[in-house]
Amino acid sequence: MTTQQKLYIRLIKRPIGFLGALMALILLSPLFVATMVLLFFANKNGFKGIFFTQDRPGKNEKIFKVIKFKSMTDERDAEGKLLPDAQRLTKVGRFVRSTSIDELPQLINILKGDMALIGPRPLLVKYLPYYTEEESHRHDVRPGMTGWAQLHGRNSLRSWEQRFKYDIEYVNNVSFIMDLKIVFMTIKNIIKSEGVVEPGFMDDFDVYRIKQAANNEKK
Repeated sequence: MTTQQKLYIRLIKRPIGFLGALMALILLSPLFVATMVLLFFANKNGFKGIFFTQDRPGKNEKIFKVIKFKSMTDERDAEGKLLPDAQRLTKVGRFVRSTSIDELPQLINILKGDMALIGPRPLLVKYLPYYTEEESHRHDVRPGMTGWAQLHGRNSLRSWEQRFKYDIEYVNNVSFIMDLKIVFMTIKNIIKSEGVVEPGFMDDFDVYRIKQAANNEKK
């Protein structure tokens, strides 16, 4: 990353992201409250059914708690195990997810400095040991609510390598023009409900890499 890119991130990208997140929270507060009420009843778990938090690696792999609206219930089977994701996704949850409303609480993460409006999506902590050296550079910048990979079809990217290729491409070429392009393309995708992630679409990254290693040993 060049000195110019570092200055852009520090002096322009971060302040604009903070102010943008603050304005978005104020303007979208009616939607925020309405979603909380709907999830309170739909997930049948009171206030515990509204928000979902989870540890995720941020810039330089520093761990933080990402905040999202909870799109699935905590329903379990007779043995006490969580039901499959598809069975726990309610109609309200599906709508919240398809419209990307579930991502709105991450505006709080942006205000706290954990995230940015734009950057590689924050993934699970358990994936950290499975990145290649090049892929780990996705953590050189703050993770974002939306990113370059998401604009290339989240469900159409058939391998993790393809996703990370776009993440690294973003890190290597981050600029005001690129960020502006991502913002407008993200708004377009939200309006068209494109790039929606359905539960169970791909193996978890750690499982994916373990299978890759096993297949390579057989060859």
